[in-house]
Amino acid sequence: MSAPKSPSAVATGSPRWLVWTVIALAGLFYAYAVWNAVAHLITMAQTGLTGTGWATLLFGVVFPVIVFGFAFAIGRRRRVGELALTFLAGLGIVAVFWMSLLALSLTLPSA
Repeated sequence: MSAPKSPSAVATGSPRWLVWTVIALAGLFYAYAVWNAVAHLITMAQTGLTGTGWATLLFGVVFPVIVFGFAFAIGRRRRVGELALTFLAGLGIVAVFWMSLLALSLTLPSA
């Protein structure tokens, strides 16, 4: 008997290095979204925030991590192209959420 391969290599037939490259590149984009959310939180905290404002902006920091986890869970047993599209769709969701969060925080500065 041979040693079992990783789940992604067995199910997809794709090289493991390619799968991990896609995951790493997607991770960089999601990390950039988290970085922007933290910077926005720090900027808005200097103007004074209510409890709701803190909760909303902190959720903006955590949301890209949650979406990355879901995208990884959905796409890990698929081919590399489908995995990349899953991460891309997740980034679209994060972008829409981020634009909504910016609009909310800029129109309601006391939030």
